[in-house]
Amino acid sequence: MPLPIAPIAGLALRYGAVAVTTYALTRRISIQRGHYDQRGEDAMDDVGEGISVRREPEQVNGATRFRRVVRVGQDGPGIEIDITALGRIRFRKV
Repeated sequence: MPLPIAPIAGLALRYGAVAVTTYALTRRISIQRGHYDQRGEDAMDDVGEGISVRREPEQVNGATRFRRVVRVGQDGPGIEIDITALGRIRFRKV
């Protein structure tokens, strides 16, 4: 019994077009190295663990930090997970 090529060819053509388009887009996008600001790093290191919110007349500031050490076994190698987020919402009369 012959293998029907038409349905397979249509599917291959569709996925091939998506792959070529994705490849072309990734080649056009220039990846720039991010800016490193030591003041921001120091501010994130100063945030205490947990969630904190502060409200002032024109703005609301919030900060959160989650820090844990995950180990494989009792004495096994570990990895430290440190997630810090700072946020600000500012309201102004225009």
